[in-house]
Parts: sequence; C-alpha cells; structure tokens
Amino acid sequence: MKFVVLVKQVPDTGEVRKLDLQTGLLDRAASELIPDEITERALECALRVKDADNSTEVVALSVGPEESEKSVRRLLAMGADRGVHIVDGSLAGADMLQTAKVIAAAIQQEGFDIVLAGNQSTDGRGGMIPSMVAELLGVPGMPDLDAFEVSDGTVRGSLRTTEGDVRLAAPVPAVAAVTERAAEARFPTFKGIMSAKKKTVDKLSLADLGIQAGPAYAPVRSVMVSAVTAPPKQTGITVVDDGSAAAQLAEFLESKHLL
Repeated sequence: MKFVVLVKQVPDTGEVRKLDLQTGLLDRAASELIPDEITERALECALRVKDADNSTEVVALSVGPEESEKSVRRLLAMGADRGVHIVDGSLAGADMLQTAKVIAAAIQQEGFDIVLAGNQSTDGRGGMIPSMVAELLGVPGMPDLDAFEVSDGTVRGSLRTTEGDVRLAAPVPAVAAVTERAAEARFPTFKGIMSAKKKTVDKLSLADLGIQAGPAYAPVRSVMVSAVTAPPKQTGITVVDDGSAAAQLAEFLESKHLL
C-alpha cells in the first residue's frame, strides 16, 4: 500500500497573520511558517496503517517555495518514508485549480494507492484541492471524513451531514480528505528527528513534471482591486454588578436591536 500525503506550509495560527497590502495576498513572512495541523492529522491516518503493516510506504508531497522543505522534513520526522517537493517560481500566486494540476501530475509520476489530505487549510480555507485532484486523477474522492480506515483494498470513512452521519467506501486508488476529528497527530521522537535528516526529499520543477501551470496559464484570474488594514479592535462595554446589571444588559441589548 502506498500513501501520498499532501503537505501545506502555513503561517502559525498562534500568531497574528497579515495581508500584504500591495498584493492582497497573505504575508507569509510576517509569522513563523509551519506544516498545517490538518496535514499532520492526515499523515497520522496513513501512519496508523503503516504501524499495522510495515510494508506500507508513506510519501509526503508539497508544492511551495524552498522554505516549504522544512514542513516536509517535519512529516518525515513524524514517520513518513520520504518526501517530494515541487519548487517552481512560476507557481507563485497560483490558484487552487493550477495547484491541483501540479499536484495531480506529481502524483501520477510518483504512483499511489491512496492520496490523503486535510479537508481545509488554515490559511486559504478553499477546501477544494482534494476533490480537484481526485477529478484530475480520475479516481473516487472522499471528502470531509471524520473517520478513516482502509482494509481489503477499500477505503472507508464517515462523513457528517446536517441529516446525520454517512458511511462511505471506495476501492483504491482513491483520494480522501480528513477532518480534525479523524486523528490526533503524534509528536516526532528524537530518533525520528535524527532519521529525517537522512531521508530523501526529491525536488521537482514543472519541467520535471512535463507540464505548464501557474497564474500565467490560468484561463481566468481574480484581480486585487484594493486592500486596507483591518480597523483596530474597540474596547467593549464593561458591566459592573452594582445592583443594576440586569437593567444595563437589557439597555445594551435593546440598543443593538437584539431585544
């Protein structure tokens, strides 16, 4: 069984994130860059299969600038066998479809049984890349899985809807996107961190994949018209309970047309 786990490097959610007012894009230099937490949870799902069957191979794949290798290395430290890193300057600012085209081309070249990804990144929150990759690869796509398992050549999981939980199943090869409920990611061990330094990370360009992609090849493009700094947060009203707190709350709610 061969897993390809999609890795995305994002600004640390514990820090303040900023927009570049010149480009309208997220300023990735404004905070520390780390692998997205949902990426680590997707990896955990693959590693649990590997724990039960040591013949399982887990490949961490990322598209991004040179510094994205740091996030790939962390997943190697957690237990992935090797990494694939697509680096190409022409991909800067690529939309989801162009990114999905690159990922699908790399996966086809790599070979796979199951592609695992997080359902939604914490920076863009588009949530469409896994489904796009499944469509481009021509395999079943299983979105938003709260639980993930694989046995007898079949991927199974549960999907929460407004009507209730739905059980899904698809034969491999397949693409699955998991939610934060699917697994708690393990921490890298000291042994894992040391071994990650010796593991292979293959660097590929668009030329290596034999494709053309990026903003220049998008049939349509969004254009940033303007961007402004978010207004500073205002201090809220403090209600002191001096016997009139209930009246103060009622007055405040009425002033906001909430009563």
